[in-house]
Amino acid sequence: MLTMSHFLFVSAVLFTIGVAGVLSRKNLFIVFLSIEIILNAVNLSFVTFARFLGQLDGQIFTFLVIAVAAAEAAIGLAIVILLFKNKESLNVDDFKLMKE
Repeated sequence: MLTMSHFLFVSAVLFTIGVAGVLSRKNLFIVFLSIEIILNAVNLSFVTFARFLGQLDGQIFTFLVIAVAAAEAAIGLAIVILLFKNKESLNVDDFKLMKE
């Protein structure tokens, strides 16, 4: 029998992997992938609480997070393509333009 703590542990592991990926990687695609992993960890937490508490609020928030993740992926990919056209690199350190 799986309990709430099992699901929350998996969610915490996914969140930790995502944060480590954002902080340690220099490739923009890997950073965006890590952000998506973080959002999926949050979705798993919302669905877990919704399931075990018997309320639908967590599932409603999950749909909202999925919509935000889709918009973030579309806009982020467009920004990455434009930056690659200008600098011909996907290394985060090469983009001093973003710091200003």
